[in-house]
Amino acid sequence: MEAKTTFALRSRRVILDEREQEATIIIDQGRIAKVIGFNEKLNCNTTDLGGKVIMPGIVDTHVHINEPGRTEWEGFDTATQAAAAGGITTVVDMPLNCTPVTTSVDALHQKLSSLKNQLWVDCGFWGGVVPDSLDDLEALCLAGVLGAKSFTIHSGIDDFPQVGPEEIRAAIPILSKYGLPYLIHAELDKQKTPAAKIDRTYQSFLASRPREWENDAIDLIITLAKEAKNNGHKPRMHIVHLSSADALEAIKTAQKEGIMVTAETCPHYLTLWAEACPDGETLFKCCPPIREDSNRSKLWDGIRQNVVDFIVSDHSPCTPELKHIQTGDLDAAWGGISSLQFGLPLIWTEARTRGLDIVDVSSLMSSRPAKFAGLGAKKGRIAEGYDADLIIFDDEASFDIEPNIIKHRHKITPYTGKKVHGVVEATILRGHTIYNNGDICGEPTGQPILKDSGNNK
Repeated sequence: MEAKTTFALRSRRVILDEREQEATIIIDQGRIAKVIGFNEKLNCNTTDLGGKVIMPGIVDTHVHINEPGRTEWEGFDTATQAAAAGGITTVVDMPLNCTPVTTSVDALHQKLSSLKNQLWVDCGFWGGVVPDSLDDLEALCLAGVLGAKSFTIHSGIDDFPQVGPEEIRAAIPILSKYGLPYLIHAELDKQKTPAAKIDRTYQSFLASRPREWENDAIDLIITLAKEAKNNGHKPRMHIVHLSSADALEAIKTAQKEGIMVTAETCPHYLTLWAEACPDGETLFKCCPPIREDSNRSKLWDGIRQNVVDFIVSDHSPCTPELKHIQTGDLDAAWGGISSLQFGLPLIWTEARTRGLDIVDVSSLMSSRPAKFAGLGAKKGRIAEGYDADLIIFDDEASFDIEPNIIKHRHKITPYTGKKVHGVVEATILRGHTIYNNGDICGEPTGQPILKDSGNNK
C-alpha cells in the first residue's frame, strides 16, 4: 500500500546524498516526486519541520528475525515494529535462526507465507549456503534472494553447518553469475584448538574466540576471491559483522588490487569495548566477541578510510532463558546482541565525538547498505523517483534506553540505562507514517522484496 495523497515535507536540514541543505520534498503515490527549494510555494499540504533533520530511511541488511520456527525468539511483527521505531524502513532477513533455514526455495516460500500481514517495514531475504544445499543455490537465486550467506565456523545451530574452501569455491560462480554478494561469517579455527574454558568473566569468553580466527578466515576469503577472479568470475565477497581491526589492512589491500571484498560492522563493536563488559552479564555475549577499546578505535579508523563499507545491527535475539541472565553463564548463553531499535542513536552518539557528521552516518546506514543489497535504485536516498522512506530525526535531543520503550519481542539489551543522543521522531514508509513519537501507527504496510520483483530494479 502506498500513500495516495500528494503532500510535502520541508526542512532546513535535509540529507541529499553527500550534503545537508534546505529543501522541500514532494511525495506522491508513495514516492518522492520532486525535491525543490525550501521557500517554493506549493498547492498541496506542506509540513515545515524547521531545523529537524529529514533523512532517508535506514536500510539494515543484517537482521535475524527467526520466523518461522523460532518465533518465540523474535518474529516479523515485533522485529519490524522495532525497526520502524529506530528509523529503519528496510531490513534484510538472515537465513538462520529460523526453521527451516533459508537454504532452499521451499524454505523461502515458507518464510514468505509466515510474514503475511506482519511487516511494518519492507523486507528482503538472504539465502543460505551449507554443504548440502549447493544444488539448491541457483534455484534460490532465481527465486529472489538478494545474495547468500555461509559460516566458516559452527553457526550455533546444527541445521546451518559451516562450509569449507571447496564449498565456497563451488558457490562463488553461481552467485557471481547473478551478480549477488556472498556473505561470510568469518571465523576459522585453523589449529582446531581444544574447547576453551569459559567462566563468568568476559575476558575468558573473549579469549575463546581470538582475533586470529577472524583474520585467518578473511585471508582465506580473499585468497578464494582472487582465485575466482583469475578463473573469469566476478565474486562479490562480503565480511559480515567485522570485529577484528587487524583484518582491515588485508581487506584494504585486496580492495586496492581490484578484489571485490566488502565489510560491515555493527553498533556493538563501535560503542562497546571488552574492558567495560561486566563479568556475568550475558547480554554482552556475541560472536565474534566485542573486543578491546583500542580495537574499537581502529574500526572507526576503518570507517573513515572507507575500508569498512557500512554499519548494520546484526540483531540476533533469543529468549531470556537462552541468555542465562540469572546465572551469568557465558559459556551456555546464546551469543547475540539485541539492539535493532537503537542503532541510529547509538552510532550518532559515538560518531559525533569522532568527527563524523549526520551526512556520514546517513551514508553508512542508508545509501551504502541499500546499494550493497541491490536496492540502491529505490532505497537509501532522498531523490526523485525513490520510495518515500524517510526519518524525522532530532539530532540534538537525547533519551535513556529503557525496557518500557523497546518494541522487539524480549525487552532485553546490553544498552539498558544508556543515555544516547538523537531521537527518531517519525518514520515514514512509502509515504505512510508508521511510527510517530513513541507509537507504531496504522496497519502493517511493509512489502517483501525479492530480487527483480520490481521493488529493487
